[in-house]
Amino acid sequence: MNDSLTEARKMLHKYADLKKAKFLAGFFKTGKGEYGDGDMFIGVTVPNTRKVAKVFYDLGKEATVDLLQSPIHEERFLALLILIYQYQKVDDIQKVHIAKLYLNKLKYVNNWDLVDLSAHKILGPYCKKNNTDILLKLATSKNFWERRVAMITCAHFIAQGESKLALEIATILKDDAHDLIQKAVGWMLREIGNRCGQNIEESFLDKWAVTMPRTMLRYALEKFPPDRKIHYMGLK
Repeated sequence: MNDSLTEARKMLHKYADLKKAKFLAGFFKTGKGEYGDGDMFIGVTVPNTRKVAKVFYDLGKEATVDLLQSPIHEERFLALLILIYQYQKVDDIQKVHIAKLYLNKLKYVNNWDLVDLSAHKILGPYCKKNNTDILLKLATSKNFWERRVAMITCAHFIAQGESKLALEIATILKDDAHDLIQKAVGWMLREIGNRCGQNIEESFLDKWAVTMPRTMLRYALEKFPPDRKIHYMGLK
């Protein structure tokens, strides 16, 4: 385990870029009191992190957990990529193990790119096959990353033309004060419109557009024709 983990880290850190790290630290709001407070970046791009994941896709559980618990953002990103690759290749029993590992280590999925990379790829198929109650529980969590996980996981259902669960979670989160949740809800509403039917999205907006945060509404309306955007924004 130690040799493989050391080699994975060595390859990842080979792509480190201090200038890029400084930019990413600002982009992902790592300042004191910001949503990414304390997160550490070494400046590895996503394409390069994917290169490493493809080499170490069969990394063992202990080594993957070690990466996932790292204070370095790109190491956590790498761990999640590895879990996604493994989830797509293993049998149903192993899929359950990976999903439960993901849930047990959810506190390390603590920035929006980490959530958006992994939630719908791991929890999406797991919850669809097993139980969606965990998503309803996460949607009411005090931790806003867990709330975002609940919403983004629904992308898996929406991609298959199923809007019911996403609308249920969007209803729970429709008044959320955090802008990262507002953006996530608006994004998933937009996807419902794209994949399940604009009429379904409009039914939700007809009920809640008056009270939902403007950020959420703007994201939801992004693909609407100008006249419909004016209509719904005018309801505010």
